[in-house]
Amino acid sequence: MKKIYFAAPLFNDMELERNEYFAKMFREWGFEVYLPQEAAGLSARQITGQNKREVHQRIFNTDLEGIKNCDILVLFLDGRVPDEGACVELGIAFALNKKCVGYKTDDRNLDFTGDDNLFIEGCMGFKVMRTVEQLKNKLESLK
Repeated sequence: MKKIYFAAPLFNDMELERNEYFAKMFREWGFEVYLPQEAAGLSARQITGQNKREVHQRIFNTDLEGIKNCDILVLFLDGRVPDEGACVELGIAFALNKKCVGYKTDDRNLDFTGDDNLFIEGCMGFKVMRTVEQLKNKLESLK
């Protein structure tokens, strides 16, 4: 079974719920899913009473292993700008020769040409999925 690492922001209730929704959908499509909020947890919710540096190091190491052990990274691109942590995860996955897939329903773009950052898009073969159907078809092609 192929394993997806879902790289997406996870800093408010809406983002956390959306990530869970997508993870459930990926699992229903027959994929194993690494969801950082499930596997490593959330930094802000773990620091109370613990050493901040140790918490951050543990989350970083756990998520890094998640990227190393995945087959596919799916990057959620909606928002005014893509989440910077998710972009770093994308770069690591790309450097490790993982299949990288972008998903974006947001009409906002980063540059004057109407495109997003060429390095972000380049890691995904300059093809970003715009609908759930496109995303499912792309992931099915990678099984």
